[in-house]
Amino acid sequence: MPIAPEDEAYSAPAGVDSGPDGAGKRVGALLCHGFTGGPSSLRPWAEHLNALGYAVSVPRWPGHATTWQDLNTTTYADWYSAAETAFEKLQTECDEVFVGGLSMGGCLALNLAVDKGRDVAGVVLVNPSIITARNDLKLLPWLKHLVPAVTGVGSDIKKDGVHERAYPRTPLKAAHSMFQGKKVVRERLPEVTQPLLMFRSRVDHVVDPSSGRIIMATVSSRDLTERILEDSYHVATLDNDAPLLFAESAEFLRRVSAG
Repeated sequence: MPIAPEDEAYSAPAGVDSGPDGAGKRVGALLCHGFTGGPSSLRPWAEHLNALGYAVSVPRWPGHATTWQDLNTTTYADWYSAAETAFEKLQTECDEVFVGGLSMGGCLALNLAVDKGRDVAGVVLVNPSIITARNDLKLLPWLKHLVPAVTGVGSDIKKDGVHERAYPRTPLKAAHSMFQGKKVVRERLPEVTQPLLMFRSRVDHVVDPSSGRIIMATVSSRDLTERILEDSYHVATLDNDAPLLFAESAEFLRRVSAG
């Protein structure tokens, strides 16, 4: 199935003297989209950072932005491998690389922070998902063999007239693999030591607050900030608080990169 132009992988190079205060350091940001979504959910954020001189990369994960049936043939390992490849490419182009992510993309960003250590300059999370309180998901190991997909959870956006390009169905084999990946990352959260900024929506109909609480309580980052978004739902990068999120994340990159 053809991929819509909005959901093609997006990247743009760092501007001249893109570092803090024009210091000449090339600084990049890898932004990770969520489960059943695509790069279009992060494109405005990436374009904002690039306009400030940062290199940006927004990969498209295998099985995403085509059909939910495609997604059901892929796994968390496939998505993380793509994230790792994109990170390593950005490393060759920049002196410093930050990672960020929305929802499951936040889990992938944390995974990179654990695996890459000091190579990751800092982490920005938007409504990250690493756990769920839903008891029905305990049936996934069996249900995935009986039911291919259930109703989708995309486009949880408060802003009128704005919609996320996400699958209308949630494929269960892929969902089960995602939760297995999240469990591994959750167990390794104490290994996250980088500066971390987390945006969390006060009202989120997709990810419950426990994910954010566990991250804040478990990571070992000394530079740790949580910002509550009052006027957005789950896909905050496309919602009412997007300008605030863009500005504060850019300031975080500037401050951390300045040392």
